[in-house]
Amino acid sequence: MIRATTRSDLRDAIASFGPTRTRTGLVPTMGYLHEGHLSLIDLVRESCDVTVVSIFVNPLQFGPGEDLDRYPRDLERDATLAAGRGTDVLFVPAREVMYPAGEVEVFVDAPRLADRLCGAFRPGHFRGVLTVVAKLLNLARPDVAAFGQKDYQQLALIRRMVRDLDVPVEILAGPIIREPDGLAMSSRNVYLDGDERRDARVLNRALTDAQAAYAAGTRDAADLVRIVRERLDTAERVSTQYVELVGPEDLEPVATAFDGAVLAIAVHVGATRLIDNRTLREAE
Repeated sequence: MIRATTRSDLRDAIASFGPTRTRTGLVPTMGYLHEGHLSLIDLVRESCDVTVVSIFVNPLQFGPGEDLDRYPRDLERDATLAAGRGTDVLFVPAREVMYPAGEVEVFVDAPRLADRLCGAFRPGHFRGVLTVVAKLLNLARPDVAAFGQKDYQQLALIRRMVRDLDVPVEILAGPIIREPDGLAMSSRNVYLDGDERRDARVLNRALTDAQAAYAAGTRDAADLVRIVRERLDTAERVSTQYVELVGPEDLEPVATAFDGAVLAIAVHVGATRLIDNRTLREAE
C-alpha cells in the first residue's frame, strides 16, 4: 500500500499502477476505521483496479462546540486495517494540503436538502461535507466512490451534487453495518460509556419496531414516528433530537409511508450524538 500525503503524491501513486489498471475507486473517510468503512473498501475493490482510501478530519464540517479536537484518531491502526482489506493508496493530507489558502472562499452547497434533518441542528455541516468531497473527487478523479447508508442525508446530498454538477463518478451506497447488538457502527461509538452503550441499542430496536408495524400494514407516517419516539423514550440516557419519515431523494417529510421511504433519527446518548435510519420495505 502506498501512503500519499500531498496532491502530487496522490496523482503519482494512482498513476504508478500503469495503464492496465485503469478503473479507480475512492472511499473518503475521517479515519478511526471500523467494519463499516472496511465494507466500503470491499465494495469498491469488487469493481475497481485501484482502491484509494482517504483519511482527513475535515474542519469545515464541524460547528462551534462540536468534537473536532477530540474526534478519535489513530492513523497507524487505520493504515493497518486499510492495508489488510487490500487498499492500494492511502491518502492522508494535512489541513494545509486540502485548504492551501487557509480560509475557504468557495463552497459547494445545497441548502434545500442540507438544511433539514441533521442540517437543521448542524448549520453549515453539509456545506463542509460537499466541499471536501468535491475536492477529493477532483484530486483522485475516481470512476467510483463509496459512501455508507448510515449517513443517509450525506449520501443523498453527494448523489445530488454529482448529478447536478455532472461529476463523472459513480456513487456506490454501502449498507449499514451493525454491531452484534444492532447498534450502527460509528467512530463516535467510542465516546459511549458502558451504560450509554447499552441504552444506545434502543435506536435499532425503535427502527425495527416501526419496520414491523409498516410490514403489518401501518402507513400513517405520524403513527410510525410515534412508535419510534415511544421506544426511544424508554432508554434513560437517550434524548431524541428528531424522528422523521422522508422521501429517499428529496428528503421531504411524507404523510403516508411507502416502500423506499426513509425513517431517520438523531439522538444524544449522554453527550454523544448518534444517527440511524431504516428504509421501509413491506418484506425484508
